[in-house]
Amino acid sequence: MKSTSPTTPTLRVAIGEYDIGWHDPDVSLDRAAQLIAESAADGARLVVLPEMCTSGFTMDVANYAELLEGEHVTRLAQMARSSNVWLIAGVPTRDAQVKECVATNSALIFTPMGALASVYHKQRLFAYADEERSYRAGAEPVVIDIEGVRVSPFICYDLRFPELFRRVAQRTDLIVVIASWPAERRTHWDVLLPARAIENQCYVIGVNRTGHGGSVAYDGGSAAYDPWGARLAPRSVSGASGVTTVTVSPLEVQRVRSAYPFLADAGYC
Repeated sequence: MKSTSPTTPTLRVAIGEYDIGWHDPDVSLDRAAQLIAESAADGARLVVLPEMCTSGFTMDVANYAELLEGEHVTRLAQMARSSNVWLIAGVPTRDAQVKECVATNSALIFTPMGALASVYHKQRLFAYADEERSYRAGAEPVVIDIEGVRVSPFICYDLRFPELFRRVAQRTDLIVVIASWPAERRTHWDVLLPARAIENQCYVIGVNRTGHGGSVAYDGGSAAYDPWGARLAPRSVSGASGVTTVTVSPLEVQRVRSAYPFLADAGYC
């Protein structure tokens, strides 16, 4: 596919793949703080962290799901503000108005001022791990404008359900999937990410974790794809975190959809 012009408006996105501290929010957020600071210093405007970055993929909601005003959510907001970047981070959250501890698996979106701009709740819960016993499912997608790029966050298991992505197809430029996707099923992750890009003719960025969470091994595989489904070559950020960045352009999304009006033929545009 033809590359965009150097004058095209773009958004530089940091792919924050890292080893989340299992049931250790302080360790995990110390690591996150480093990669956010390094990404910002290197010019990233949006930093994306994996699913449940404060705890790992836990079913222990009594101890690790927190309010949106909670300590670790507040710390994430402070990271976004201190580095002056947009931030998407996965956190298990709960509602203060609900007496019982019913949690949601959430993607929080913070502005460069540290304000919580939007919250997405995972729509498909992973019954294989009994996620539905600890969390309630979300019902709606989210689309948010980040510096001229329309961004839609999804979470891990959502990736297996293409109908969720079709709901935002005509009004998004970039789909972000944050995940705790186990190493033993990485081959599916590697196939489904570009499939969502091809189907919806938009950028797709998947951010997975590394390390171990309990007895489960994670081997990353974070990747980015353009609206044609071609894998983007990431740019390494200088520093110890090993984070990479890619650049996305809403005009490239428009160009591909205009040249190949597949969504229009399907009735989505």
